[in-house]
Amino acid sequence: MHAAPAQPGGVPSATAPVGPARAAGPTSGAAAAVQPGAARGPVKAGGRGPRRARLQLRHIDTWSAFKISLVLSIALFFIWMVAVGVLYGVLSGLGVFDTLNDLFGQLGTASGSDVGGSVITPGIVFGGAAVIGAINIVLLTSLGTVGTFIYNLCSDLVGGLEVTLSERD
Repeated sequence: MHAAPAQPGGVPSATAPVGPARAAGPTSGAAAAVQPGAARGPVKAGGRGPRRARLQLRHIDTWSAFKISLVLSIALFFIWMVAVGVLYGVLSGLGVFDTLNDLFGQLGTASGSDVGGSVITPGIVFGGAAVIGAINIVLLTSLGTVGTFIYNLCSDLVGGLEVTLSERD
């Protein structure tokens, strides 16, 4: 994916060519101005090298981080529920839950109590998984939001995360 080169005002140009075709010959006017983040590294034989820009990520909006972490947590909840359903289907097909229910029935009758039904049912399994998933939604959303707040505090002290963006060769 190539980004369009920026015009002198910082606005991307949709019509300016990208790469070696742009640097093929001399140009005039504002297009000949050197970009502030232009690469000063090794130059290709056919023209200049890829442009680079060094940016700092100094602030992340806490509300945006909350919304994104909430949406991702809800998506993970549905993935979690599908995984529990698949695992329950496989274990039920192998007879694991029938064996456990028989074991609990035998333990109940040996201790003198009368356990008449199944202890492990799909309702209990999926209900427990839903409760665990809801707790995970709250925890992951809180963690993402608090982590963003802590990042903003730290970036005020040390200047943020520095990223170098570069065009492909």
